[in-house]
Amino acid sequence: MWLWGESYRSVLLGGGIAVVLCIPPAVSVVTGVVADVLLTRGRPVLASSTQDATVPAAGVVDDDPVTRWASAAGSRTEWIRVDLGAAQQVRRVRLNWGDDHATAYRVQMSDDGATWADIRRVTGGTGGADDLHNLDGTGRYLRVLATRRSGEAGYSLFGIRAYGPGPAAPVPEAGRSSAGVAVPDVAADLTDEVKRETAFRLVSSAENSTLDWRHEYAYIEDIGDGRGYTGGIIGFCSGTSDMLAVVSAYTRQVPGNPLERFLPALRAVDGSDSHDGLDPGFTAAWRAAADDPAFRSAQDDARDRVYFNPAVRLAVADGLRALGQFAYYDAAVMHGPAGLRKIRARAMAAAHTPATDGEEITYLNAFLDARSAEMRTEEAHSDTSRVETAQRLFLRATNLDLTAPLTWKVYGDRYTVTR
Repeated sequence: MWLWGESYRSVLLGGGIAVVLCIPPAVSVVTGVVADVLLTRGRPVLASSTQDATVPAAGVVDDDPVTRWASAAGSRTEWIRVDLGAAQQVRRVRLNWGDDHATAYRVQMSDDGATWADIRRVTGGTGGADDLHNLDGTGRYLRVLATRRSGEAGYSLFGIRAYGPGPAAPVPEAGRSSAGVAVPDVAADLTDEVKRETAFRLVSSAENSTLDWRHEYAYIEDIGDGRGYTGGIIGFCSGTSDMLAVVSAYTRQVPGNPLERFLPALRAVDGSDSHDGLDPGFTAAWRAAADDPAFRSAQDDARDRVYFNPAVRLAVADGLRALGQFAYYDAAVMHGPAGLRKIRARAMAAAHTPATDGEEITYLNAFLDARSAEMRTEEAHSDTSRVETAQRLFLRATNLDLTAPLTWKVYGDRYTVTR
């Protein structure tokens, strides 16, 4: 019989004496052929969250039946990922759940840690030991994506044991990858510096057709969407108050700047697509002001205060991970904070948020459906590629944390972020 990777065999010797032999796990005592080996022991592990330092992600691969991983309390989707060190074929996975188990989850594999493929979906989980046989997955990374919980707490998992033909990769130093690089224990959300930069690049690809958003402070034109002039790093508009807010903040910091004289006109055209009082001269003054660090700072502050921070806070309250946080932020940039809330309300009429015990993937699909429908109501924004060939693409790959590498298309142009 097989017991957690070791084989035991009773052998009858002369005189009726029986002994038990321990056979190495790589050899089948019945057929003599090479059997599957344990691939996960001691491998680097990353989790979506942890309850605290006493229940780390590494507890699922240390072969200690007492240690475990526990996610943070709450109802959002959680996951735990094992780096197998090299591309491996996985034919069996054994999970040992605690009392706070997943009633629905996916076992997935990935070559890059960003695009995931299901090798088994489980519903109606009852906890305890789940021994999943006859799997057929290949990749460097193995992930358990828990989508529905059994109770009010998070998820608790004592062990992940994956088996395949191997050979298993050498066990690295604790806390480091196979290449010796330190690895984090917990995935970051959109407030992380790297993820935040990714969000700004994604928006810039749609707003400015470039990933280099820092060169777009001087951008300004009328794109014919009924909102007057559109300018700057996220498309502040003369007809929607945010361009007025940027120039007002800049003037408070630098009185007498080239844009100050246009403040009365910006107030007058707010809410319309009019250029009255802005032509001629406003676009040239905007471009000139972009050389001033104070003007760039005013744009950054308005982006964060009006769009990024409120959108991320709302998404976190709804139980959404980095992808959902970005989906809210991008919707706020295009439709305004009020528009984001309208789209969210439509999505919530179709699906529950994770915070209300809904399934995150289902809710995000509903949100993106509502977002695309809203975009199609405006001719200037009827191209929904920033949703359908970007955010929806990441969702189909179950890349809920916007993990790089990311590749997407907006308005027919292809973009890639590698970190």
